[in-house]
Amino acid sequence: MRSWLRLQRRERGGSGSVRRVDPDLEQLDRWRAGDTAAGEALFARYFDSLCGFFATKCHGDADDLVQKTLLACVRAKDQFRKQSSFRTYLFTVARNELYQHLRKQRRDDERLDFSITSVADLVTTPGTRLARDAERRQMLAVLQSMPVEQQTLLELHYWEGMDTAALAEVFEISEGAVRVRLHRARKELKERLAPGADDAELDRIARARGRS
Repeated sequence: MRSWLRLQRRERGGSGSVRRVDPDLEQLDRWRAGDTAAGEALFARYFDSLCGFFATKCHGDADDLVQKTLLACVRAKDQFRKQSSFRTYLFTVARNELYQHLRKQRRDDERLDFSITSVADLVTTPGTRLARDAERRQMLAVLQSMPVEQQTLLELHYWEGMDTAALAEVFEISEGAVRVRLHRARKELKERLAPGADDAELDRIARARGRS
């Protein structure tokens, strides 16, 4: 009984309301305290999502980029201040690793602007081994023909379920700017993928044709 009461006190704030515990941050604290298994479990939770994030943009280097992202998180594990969710922080690191990787692929000194540069502009071998059917191939082709920033924004929104607050953290911009960019990206996607669809139908199509 006493142990139950102690647990309740830990879970409640000063007003007596139940405080929601973030399992990611709990595992992060245990990892920082030296619990290696907690760190492994934390990364395992998002491993597949990271693989999918990179595979649609640089399939052949996806495994390496996942490892680089995880290593960057390991090196900076004590720098994360918990001002956002660990998931949001992880994809912020992943986006930075992606952009750095794409910049290194260029053999010239041209500065890349990911708001207008697409994967198709950077990759010479079109297509993807992940495509399992014609609709998915079409979806990926459309996304990869769009600027990298728009592609990344749409994939995180549709396939990772990130809201504007989380996207603002990942892209390091305001929520208002995210809404504007997301609106433009969805409009562009509709024109290329499903011109006759309304917004609700577009959302359904985009989510259905995401990663399996």
